[in-house]
Amino acid sequence: MSAAPLTIENAPRQVRTTPDEPSLDSSLGLTQAEAQRRIAEVGYNELPEKEENLLLRFLGYFWGPIPWMIEVAAVLSLVVKHWVDLVIILVMLVFNAAVGFWQEYQASNALAALKKSLALTARVRRDGAWRQVAARELVPDDVIRIRPGDIIPADVKLLGGDYLSVDQSALTGESLPVDKQPGDPAYSGSVAKQGEVIAQVTATGTRTRFARAAKLVEQAGAVSHFQKAVLAIGDYLIYVSLGLASVLVITQLIRGESLLSIFQFVLILVVAAIPVAMPAVLSVTMALGAVALARMKAIVSRLQSIEEIAGIDVLFSDKTGTLTANKLSLGEPVVVAASGAQELLLAAALASKAENGDAIDDAVLSGLQNKEALTGYEQVRFAPFDAKRKRTDATIRTADGRSFDVAKGAPQVIFDLCDLSSDTRNSAEKRVDEFAARGFRTLAVSRKQGDDAWKLQGIIPLYDPPREDSAEVIREAREHGIDVRMVTGDNLAIARETSRQLGLRENILRADELFTDADATASPTRDEQIEDAGGFAQVYPEHKYEIVRALQRRGHLVGMTGDGVNDAPALKQADVGVAVSGATNAAQSAASLVLTAPGLNVIIQAVEEARRIFERMTSYATYRITETIRIMFFVVLAMLAFNVYPITTVMIILLALLNDLPILTIAYDNTRLSPRPVRWDMRRVLTVSTILGLVGVAETFGLLLIGKLWMGMPAAQLQSLIYLKLAVAGHMTLFVVRTEKPFWSRPFPSRALLAAVLGTQAVAALIVGFGFLVAAIPWSYVALVWGYCLVWLFIEDRVKVQIYRHLDHQGKRHRSFLGRVQATLHPQPASNPQA
Repeated sequence: MSAAPLTIENAPRQVRTTPDEPSLDSSLGLTQAEAQRRIAEVGYNELPEKEENLLLRFLGYFWGPIPWMIEVAAVLSLVVKHWVDLVIILVMLVFNAAVGFWQEYQASNALAALKKSLALTARVRRDGAWRQVAARELVPDDVIRIRPGDIIPADVKLLGGDYLSVDQSALTGESLPVDKQPGDPAYSGSVAKQGEVIAQVTATGTRTRFARAAKLVEQAGAVSHFQKAVLAIGDYLIYVSLGLASVLVITQLIRGESLLSIFQFVLILVVAAIPVAMPAVLSVTMALGAVALARMKAIVSRLQSIEEIAGIDVLFSDKTGTLTANKLSLGEPVVVAASGAQELLLAAALASKAENGDAIDDAVLSGLQNKEALTGYEQVRFAPFDAKRKRTDATIRTADGRSFDVAKGAPQVIFDLCDLSSDTRNSAEKRVDEFAARGFRTLAVSRKQGDDAWKLQGIIPLYDPPREDSAEVIREAREHGIDVRMVTGDNLAIARETSRQLGLRENILRADELFTDADATASPTRDEQIEDAGGFAQVYPEHKYEIVRALQRRGHLVGMTGDGVNDAPALKQADVGVAVSGATNAAQSAASLVLTAPGLNVIIQAVEEARRIFERMTSYATYRITETIRIMFFVVLAMLAFNVYPITTVMIILLALLNDLPILTIAYDNTRLSPRPVRWDMRRVLTVSTILGLVGVAETFGLLLIGKLWMGMPAAQLQSLIYLKLAVAGHMTLFVVRTEKPFWSRPFPSRALLAAVLGTQAVAALIVGFGFLVAAIPWSYVALVWGYCLVWLFIEDRVKVQIYRHLDHQGKRHRSFLGRVQATLHPQPASNPQA
């Protein structure tokens, strides 16, 4: 059975905290057995998602512009009694629906797995102990702890603690945080900004006031810039296809062709030319890429973030825990008012909370030799660290009932708190600078009795060594075209020393001097200073936001790391906001990339994988444009020139069916890793694909002339010859466009892509060799087509390489010109005094 319900009236007597563990009444909270019983009774703490009927989802693939065109073609085949055409068209219709359905199903399953990885958690008291559970497992009367950065997981009533400042703008529209006191309610989905409290769950799931849970992952329907660009290509191909088809219809009608026959042929031709598989390829490529990133301990909260990750050229990294190991060791303390080093550490320990798992608190507590000394004190009030105050403080009660306050935090903050003489302050600041020059962070500790002034107890040096892999990872990032810069709240000397150890640039600026109230507005001069800086020290969260904005104004794609609730605006503003391992719920909800392992290496791995995904998408776009131009222009020009159908309706359908299988394996292909950030370049893709498409038209026309004029083939066999050529050459184009280098360069195609291409090539050869649905041709002609296509494979590849070299040369000239213009318009000063 559960404990008696906790009420506001008796909560203050039950809720008491100490530095080690909240000293709570043993009856506080529920048992695990009772929680399970209530889950069975009231359900999980989540909003039920409407599950779409799979059959209805599948039938939806028969409704839309592309299915309508195929269905009209089927009806026309029925009217003119072309039974073979009818069967093949219906097979194409069902096949397209099945492929689209299966790929969407795979993508949705991948997204569901990602959402599960980002599920909210809560600290709840069960069976008399605090534990971490999934937020969906909370039930009414559970007792939870809420800390800054938490997304409140259910409707609650505050029990103990000083106060809680919550941001509930997403729920009520209030722009400013709202202060809550014990006894006040707080609602699911709001974000804890300041304070730390104990609260009792009052409603869960659909019974919450706003009936909504905080969602960390956006739905798959959001469209990225890249997806929009590829969909725009689809529209372009539709317009080109319809334009050419109109020319063909008008010409054939003038020549006396039957309206039904030409209309049916043109419909099928347009369907084959339009990228029917594009939505499936996009969704499965992005989703499988996101799953690959998750295996690397980097979870994308929005699929469209993958493009931005691939394109970042500046990455701002927090120092602690990302560039450093976040394993603090104590140096020799500097004692001021304390009687000795252990008394100084005791005061610091009383201003800590062991259960919070904070690295600084853990280091302080580990340095305290006599931990039993803590049992003689009761922590009656505790104000946790936040990025604005830069300190923790607590009110302590001794066993004999006397009270005093302790505080620990950033030296400059604690020094300002204390009434120090100029000599004492100068001496203390000198020691801090000495420690900083050796790479030590410092923690100042103060104490006050009653209404007396705060007294500086001493200074505790802490050393956080760089991660063993940080310097190597930074070097790799530079090779990838990413400029890694440090942002830290530590002082300038520590930032410079850490930068020196890691091989980063040492021209570090003080953010608190760069961003002053008197100079709040952006300026080109300050933006240039920010762009030129190697990093920033003494950074407050609002500075991160301004740093991101400044570099975005300078044309950079910016990545920014963060972990706290106050980092959320900068993470949301950045092109790629990275919530580091252990980040708060609020930081995770604002970020586009959530790390589940520490270190900069995880981010660089995510960038590499995102660039590979981007390459796959670019290859697909180039291939689709090339093939549409090749097929549409060739068929229309051949009919205009010779007044014959170069291929039949059945052949067009077979081409479309066989092309879909290799295309769908692009998501699994091996791709090169671009040495520089990648961005969508429509001009580049259109130029390459258009030229390759026109080369393909010339290639196919050449074979048509050989077969018609030189070999004197009958019309039916000539159609089979051209069909085989389009099938073989089309698939070979995949090998051409998948890399900017010669097609035989590493990385080689994946086994999946190679098997799909060779398999469909074999099927196409068997169809024409044995005459299935088409006129049979001699096997020697099959070999001729393969040899012809292989020769043209090398020609196409040579043309492609030359195009890319020309475009790269133009790009370098363009960048050089822009650089000279910028240098003329904004000459750099001889020196930068702030650097």
